[in-house]
Amino acid sequence: MKRMKRLTAMLTAAAMLMMNGTVMPAAPFSAVAADDTQDDWLHVENGKIVDMNGNEVWMTGVNWFGYNVGSQIFDGAWSANVNHCLDLIADHGFNLLRVPMSTQILLQWKEGAPDPIIKLNEYENPELTIEGVEGGTPMYSFDIWNQVVKWCKEKGIKIMMDIHCATTNAAGHNVALWYDSNYSMDDWLTALSWFSEYYKDDDTVIAIDLKNEPHGKRDDGAFAKWDGSTDDNNWRYAAERGAKACLDQNPNLLIMVEGIEVYPKFEEGEDWNSPSVDYTRYPWSPYHGAWWGANFRGAKEFPVDLGEHQDQLVYSPHDYGPLVWEQDWFHLEGTKPNWTYEFDTQSLLDEYWYDTWAYLVEENIAPLLMGEWGGFIDEENDPSGANTHWLTLLRDYMIDMRIHHTFWCFNENSSDTGGLMYDNFQKWDDVKYAFVEPALWQDEDGVFIGLDHKIPIGKNGQSLDEYYGGGKNTTPGSSLQTTTTTKSTETTTTTKTTITVTTTSAKESSEQTSGDDPQQNEWGDVNCDGEVDVSDAVLLSRFVAEDTSAKITTTGKNNAEVTGDGNLNGDDTLKILRYIAKMITAEELAPKK
Repeated sequence: MKRMKRLTAMLTAAAMLMMNGTVMPAAPFSAVAADDTQDDWLHVENGKIVDMNGNEVWMTGVNWFGYNVGSQIFDGAWSANVNHCLDLIADHGFNLLRVPMSTQILLQWKEGAPDPIIKLNEYENPELTIEGVEGGTPMYSFDIWNQVVKWCKEKGIKIMMDIHCATTNAAGHNVALWYDSNYSMDDWLTALSWFSEYYKDDDTVIAIDLKNEPHGKRDDGAFAKWDGSTDDNNWRYAAERGAKACLDQNPNLLIMVEGIEVYPKFEEGEDWNSPSVDYTRYPWSPYHGAWWGANFRGAKEFPVDLGEHQDQLVYSPHDYGPLVWEQDWFHLEGTKPNWTYEFDTQSLLDEYWYDTWAYLVEENIAPLLMGEWGGFIDEENDPSGANTHWLTLLRDYMIDMRIHHTFWCFNENSSDTGGLMYDNFQKWDDVKYAFVEPALWQDEDGVFIGLDHKIPIGKNGQSLDEYYGGGKNTTPGSSLQTTTTTKSTETTTTTKTTITVTTTSAKESSEQTSGDDPQQNEWGDVNCDGEVDVSDAVLLSRFVAEDTSAKITTTGKNNAEVTGDGNLNGDDTLKILRYIAKMITAEELAPKK
């Protein structure tokens, strides 16, 4: 049953694709009511993120970078249509878009300073030109961004802006702190304040990640620490100041606070002045290490204090697998990438996750949003399966604990993780998506759930009002449903079920759908409604997956048997999808006799 639900959701989204993975254009979306701007703010109650009615939500999104690296727009706009890419994100059920930016670009927009060269294909993106025509003049980058915000609203996507670096640079995330030699602490606070004020009346932008991956150790020079001081490099203190800069302008924003990299082993007499490696005890480190931005050990004694706005605080770690770095807790042996490894969920919790960040959600101290997680799962990059194994464990743990997350990433040009797109942003990676999809918020029927009360997420999802009935749930969070499952590393294959069909024209009376007409075959019209569309492919996939609630009439079965082999199976579904994607004609859809 759970496999059927996941397959249903995948096939619904797959109608937007050509079956070889090539992107197909999407139809235009209807306009959004102008006053639908203040009902979707979120806050925290009893360790859960909830909507205005106290109903629990699950933010399950994706990252798309570009504004932080100098493109002045999302990467991939040099070859792909941005609006259609947003359709792909929404239609595949990602309800939150984390957008890395820089202090520099926000201050540029604030001052109306000129753009560097914008990496935009004006022929693929006529909507983003001043003239609105192919090959026109690119809009100013801030105007492009505001068009993106509008599109996200129309599609039901919410936005989390992330200050990824101070100075715009593809390697800017390597700078340890939220300020550098070009942009000061005050510049960072000014950028946060301006951005928060600008969008205070638009609940499309619902969250701000104050700074991506604060990190560093004393020997590195600049380093982020977490303690009770008011030192400039104390990230806890800076995060409180950054949050205030945002919340003074818009008290409704969710504030994401990431962790740091290391925390001293105070229990062994170490402190922030300890060298990165104590060579008298090498290889033992004086610090508890972690991924950049992932260490929340300091929050036990020194939690972030947002005062009257404490209910807007969310902690946001990042976590990666061995293909990003060979951490001790993976117990790797041999040569990369053909390692042998020995770790499981319990060992990860015992050795790393729990004391580093998981205790916050396990002990219901605060909600977590895993701001970055992702990686390669293909045999070429991960022949040992170690990375895929780690990804599976983290994904399933986040499902079990209802940890919010934004997958890294939509981009294909993330060198150490890959992404959901490939072939110069022209094709969608169905295999990787099949892996991520179980961790997206959806109901028991596999229908994705958005974060907007009125606007469904994408073309095949639903709004919060549709899911919760438009009011307060009597037990907040009790209706939070997902297609949770624990899957092995072989997550991308689907068991194929075949049902033999006797193609007769006899009517079936009980348990039948409407529209039963035995006079002639309308190939592909499985539900007999006179049209061949996504609903037919979904119904057939559910029926083949042995979903007892999927009822098909005799005529519908006859219409569905498009391969001509006398059976109903996934091959019929795929052929119907190829027709919907305009890869084959109606004549080609009909079975060859």
